[in-house]
Amino acid sequence: MAALRLWGQEASGNCYKVKLLAAHLGIALEWVRVDVTKGETRTPAFLAMSPAGQVPLLRCADGSHLPESGAILWYLGDGTRFVPTDPLARARVLQWMFFEQYRIEPNIATSRFWIHLLNEADRYAAEIAAKREPGLAALAVMEAHLAAADFFPGGAPSLADIALYGYVPCAPEGGFALDAFPRIRAWAQRVAALSGHIAMHDPLRPPSAYVKGLP
Repeated sequence: MAALRLWGQEASGNCYKVKLLAAHLGIALEWVRVDVTKGETRTPAFLAMSPAGQVPLLRCADGSHLPESGAILWYLGDGTRFVPTDPLARARVLQWMFFEQYRIEPNIATSRFWIHLLNEADRYAAEIAAKREPGLAALAVMEAHLAAADFFPGGAPSLADIALYGYVPCAPEGGFALDAFPRIRAWAQRVAALSGHIAMHDPLRPPSAYVKGLP
């Protein structure tokens, strides 16, 4: 059985989601750092594992490779306390995970990438402006949900909370201040207070245990 190995970049919220779930569940992951800004996800070796050239990428227990953060979260989290057993409740978790990928990631995460990671806000000014209204609308949907619930979708933390936490707390780095969203800020504090929580740039394992270099 192959050791679970995660290719990713520390500043990526999509990669952070996987690290965060692994920390909560005590799952050991070998970490391989990949710099997407230097084209390291576009090499033939990486594309052979992840045809779309994306991180995170997980090497599963059977040695196969699994891309896409949501799929990886489900692979690691199904059967744990982060996924309910009731069919409708499971679907509600997926509902919010899809919301995160379709409403949060394309607007807030993309703006953050241009501003915070590439440091090219001026170059992408028009694109960032176009992302603002849909990004704020997505945050408003979350804020409204939290008027009647502490987590997503309901009273206990789920994979949806892990998925949403990847980019929402760092939304200000993408130009989306959270001052007008007090319930989101309170929710983020509740998630950060959960046992096993790690911050985005915290390592999963001691640096000496990291796998160095690409395959």
